[in-house]
Amino acid sequence: MKCKRNNIQDRIMSYGIESKNAPEFNIPKWIDRYGNETGSIKLKDYEEKFKVIYCFQAWCPGCHSRGLPSLKKMVDALEGNDKVVFLAIQTVFEGRHANTFEKLKEIQKEYSICIPFGHDEGDESRENISSTMRNYRTGGTPWFILIDQNNKVIFNDFHLDDNKAIEYLKELK
Repeated sequence: MKCKRNNIQDRIMSYGIESKNAPEFNIPKWIDRYGNETGSIKLKDYEEKFKVIYCFQAWCPGCHSRGLPSLKKMVDALEGNDKVVFLAIQTVFEGRHANTFEKLKEIQKEYSICIPFGHDEGDESRENISSTMRNYRTGGTPWFILIDQNNKVIFNDFHLDDNKAIEYLKELK
């Protein structure tokens, strides 16, 4: 007898990429931790480091009310920890007129988050959806992706408990 999977199991199987290798970034526009435009950043630049990736859009209310404050809290709590790297990526999938590279710079400054920020706006070949959203199968913004030191995705979702994340990240060896 062959059992059918139910609808919930189908969604779980197709959603996110936890436990899989993290796809490399394909994002040409970045600013460094000081707000200066810089060259492309790749995951391989941070081998053997734990990576926390925050995906947002400038016009996203949840990004401002929950996501960016959580990111700021984590970045501040782990300042000086050389085992963890934080990156923020504006994953544009709508509102290209409002979710611009210039707006990304303003957000980094407004929240005083001194980490690199990337602008991933996609192109017509990807139906104007960011490569990060496609590669990591994100469901929108705000979105957190946690990638371990072996480049395995261990978390990929909207809801991140920042206190538990800080606790976990502080224990990394």
